[in-house]
Amino acid sequence: MAIGPQWLQRFNFIERAKLERQLWDAFERGEAIEQLVEQCEPGFQKEVWSTTALRIRKIEEMMRNQQGPKP
Repeated sequence: MAIGPQWLQRFNFIERAKLERQLWDAFERGEAIEQLVEQCEPGFQKEVWSTTALRIRKIEEMMRNQQGPKP
């Protein structure tokens, strides 16, 4: 049955997107995202938040570097 794994992949994608959005929202509110990652229970959420936090910091650094020094 190929339908089962496809459904599971779609569910996983949707859940991952929800969790990523939660961490992005926390970042936009100015919360300490690394602290949130450390406080959450081990498992899927922690896995998603850990990788998302790294991406957020990478993007943040890229944006900072693109702005350059202000005169």
